[in-house]
Amino acid sequence: MSGGVEWALHCCVVLTSTEGPVPAARLARLHDVSPTYLAKQLQALSRAELVRSVVGPSRGYVLGRSPERITVLDVVEAIDGPGPAFVCTEIRRRGPMATPPEACTTPCAIAAAMASAESAWRAALRAVTIADLAGQVEAGYGEGALSRIGAWLRPGGAPEE
Repeated sequence: MSGGVEWALHCCVVLTSTEGPVPAARLARLHDVSPTYLAKQLQALSRAELVRSVVGPSRGYVLGRSPERITVLDVVEAIDGPGPAFVCTEIRRRGPMATPPEACTTPCAIAAAMASAESAWRAALRAVTIADLAGQVEAGYGEGALSRIGAWLRPGGAPEE
């Protein structure tokens, strides 16, 4: 999984803390990450309609739908794509002890184990929403943590650099 997934998840969680759009540069500053790097993640989230870009004087990003309707898996797939994490290259068909292709009618034990693990992993990520994560942030960082972040994100909430 790419590092962009982590940043995208953090952005989605903090966007629950504010009603207005948040500029990408402000999100980058909050997370101390390159604005260019974060912009790529936000564009991917936007293409997946998980966030929406607002234009005009108060431009920035807002969640594209309610946080209860955005899963962690949605974010992972927006950033890293929907393809499998493990791709079998049929190593068993290579080398001096290669299994003939006609004998490979079912997935090998390694591919089967990885497919099973991926299925469980995707189900677990599908079961957690951005709203769930926001609640855990409040529990883990103390009551009012997201409110303080939301205040910081609002225009005039923290000095610009």
